[in-house]
Amino acid sequence: MANRRPSVLDSPVPGTMLANRRPSVFDSPSSRRQSGLSSRRPSIDPARLVPMDKAFAISGHEDFNVVFVGAGNIMFGSEEGPWNHSFRFEHKLGPRLKVVALIDPAVERATAVLQKKCDTFVRSAYENTRVFRTLEDFVKNMSRKDTPRAVIVGSPPMFRGTTQPGRDIELQILRHFPGVAMFIEKPVATGPSSEIEEVFKVAKFISESGTVCSIGYMLRYLKAVQMMKQIINDNNLTVMATVARYACAYEAIAKPDWWDKSKSAGPIVEQGTHFCDLSRYFGGEVDMTTVSAHSLEWDENAGHLSKMAVDETAIPPENRIPRVTAATWKYDSGAVGSFTHLVALQGHDYSCELEVYADGYQLKLVNPYVQPVLWIRRPGSDHEESYRFPDDDPFFSEISVLIDNIEDIEEEPETAQILSSFEDACKTYQLTWAIREATERNRKNKRETTVVE
Repeated sequence: MANRRPSVLDSPVPGTMLANRRPSVFDSPSSRRQSGLSSRRPSIDPARLVPMDKAFAISGHEDFNVVFVGAGNIMFGSEEGPWNHSFRFEHKLGPRLKVVALIDPAVERATAVLQKKCDTFVRSAYENTRVFRTLEDFVKNMSRKDTPRAVIVGSPPMFRGTTQPGRDIELQILRHFPGVAMFIEKPVATGPSSEIEEVFKVAKFISESGTVCSIGYMLRYLKAVQMMKQIINDNNLTVMATVARYACAYEAIAKPDWWDKSKSAGPIVEQGTHFCDLSRYFGGEVDMTTVSAHSLEWDENAGHLSKMAVDETAIPPENRIPRVTAATWKYDSGAVGSFTHLVALQGHDYSCELEVYADGYQLKLVNPYVQPVLWIRRPGSDHEESYRFPDDDPFFSEISVLIDNIEDIEEEPETAQILSSFEDACKTYQLTWAIREATERNRKNKRETTVVE
């Protein structure tokens, strides 16, 4: 335990250890006042984002103990996408990685994925891993040598992000492992909007503890995104507008819960959250009172889908998701943001774009999930430059930056900064709920008007 980062929970005087933690973009009053300027958000030199196949395992000889919470696809991968946190930890830490516990109530599934790992060259990381249904069970049965350096939370968001027992994994980690770093998947929660205040309470506990904490908004770590930030910062630009579009390939989405907004919170909160977050990353804080949105619903003529993989009739009508959501808002800086999410495409590939505008500049990010392309139009020219990033892996970059921060006991200034804090992720979560509620208000108003007529 001597190597772990100090925590406010270690000190008898509340707050006395906060000076030891890495400064946050949210720390100073002046940075909060200027949050509308995109240049105030943390960024990384794109040249420091090294592809996974060209990165060396981090130096050192001591075991690096990790606890995984969740044995699902985000942690161990699937054919549906590139996510697989365990794979990135294996490459970053090499033989130092020791997964001391895998927490998941589905014990059989957890045991099965561990066996698959033990049948490969990374056996040493998993051969002594124990499976527990809850974090509390692990704490009761652990020895001192099992103390983790990091806890990686990939459990479903409806089971975290609150102060309620059974849905408070973050607070459990703070209580049992003060000073131990956390990585938490996005979104930070998917409970009802009435619980948003609780999510911010969790953020406050984490911030005041001084704990290293990273949220899985991996698109911030794209080389293309950091190149966009570099252009904005180097030219002292103020963002005028962000325009985001996310069209998913619904034919391949076979999980019934995804189509039920009482379980997944709907496509904006669960899926569109990445582009709401990127929009905020460039545009700054959003004036929530300005959020306006409309939706195309399942029962409207244009909302009929011909190739759904689930039986939507099994979902109560009031819980069926919208097919299109179109939202606009104002940033605190005065800039304007817009986002359109569509459940419209078939096949497997999604179609996603983000445009950022500033005086003389258009920065357009295309296809960020698979093969990112950045198109740049600069002042004095109509020509659009294009840049491709074929080897980029933002999933690895976010894990790499997390580990570098955990190992950075001496506060080395060259260590790349974590780009998404829990507090910042809460604001993205708040925006997604504001969009969903705006569509539901307009839908309700339209129905009431129709009834009156």
